[in-house]
Amino acid sequence: MTRPSLTVLLAAPRGFCAGVDRAIQIVEKTLEKYGAPVYVRHEIVHNKFVVENLRAKGAVFIEELDEIPDATRPVIFSAHGVPKKIPADAASRNMFYIDATCPLVSKVHKEAERHFAQGRQIILIGHAGHPEVVGTMGQLPEGAVILVETTEDVARLEISDAQPLAYCTQTTLSVDDTAKVVQALTLKFPHILPPHKEDICYATTNRQAAVKEIAARCDAMMVIGAPNSSNSNRLVEVGLVYGCQKATLIQRASDIDWAWLAGVNILGLTAGASAPETLVEEVISAIRQNYDVCVEEVSITQENVVFNVPRILREEAA
Repeated sequence: MTRPSLTVLLAAPRGFCAGVDRAIQIVEKTLEKYGAPVYVRHEIVHNKFVVENLRAKGAVFIEELDEIPDATRPVIFSAHGVPKKIPADAASRNMFYIDATCPLVSKVHKEAERHFAQGRQIILIGHAGHPEVVGTMGQLPEGAVILVETTEDVARLEISDAQPLAYCTQTTLSVDDTAKVVQALTLKFPHILPPHKEDICYATTNRQAAVKEIAARCDAMMVIGAPNSSNSNRLVEVGLVYGCQKATLIQRASDIDWAWLAGVNILGLTAGASAPETLVEEVISAIRQNYDVCVEEVSITQENVVFNVPRILREEAA
């Protein structure tokens, strides 16, 4: 039987960003240098495939430091960042820890600390409960950071006109949605200070821009990523807003709903910033088994950002 034809528009950039790549390297190099087990507080990045691969190499994922039975073993903090109390707790227990926080998240932390030191109330645009938001708010005393998610949240803010203000954002938000919240903030508080440089990271911005480029051409779109991945969920939303009739999030090829694909002639495909390219290849391979596939990569820019791992992991083991 003749297989139906399907054009796959492959968005680029997609997949791993520099911060995710660095965090995974940190776990791998720590295992190479110090052996297993190496403890990792929370998922190093939001991707089950990545986490399971690292677990197979000897990484042990925990939620809190008191789950570590041997305080002499290395512990790594995830790419999303952690509240200041976590490394302080590790230090008080004489633990050897390595911080895998993405440098672009650390930039937000430092800017928030600078604003606080200069007497400003900080407003953080982000999703409540997300590890990055928990980490950013945890850099400062309680009350120093007010979280808003929507323009409605901004409307409810009651802050004295005399209070100096600054805002910062989670790095993995929708560019368009965040712009609306920023506009609401600046209309309500004309003197609020913006970030010195855009907080939404280059990778989030580029992946959303690539989806915008192909969305209107697609009958359907698949985003490869984890259900708890903020940037991956935003890609699904962007696809729908920019003209794709239906879009879905899958973790890997086994999640494909073939009935959902019925009648689709042009499929958009991308991957969130914590999804490896091997999962993209796996999905395309699975689709080829059911369709006569033509893959067209649509690239809007080239990324060449690289973040070094900590110096201790670049030094030769004693």
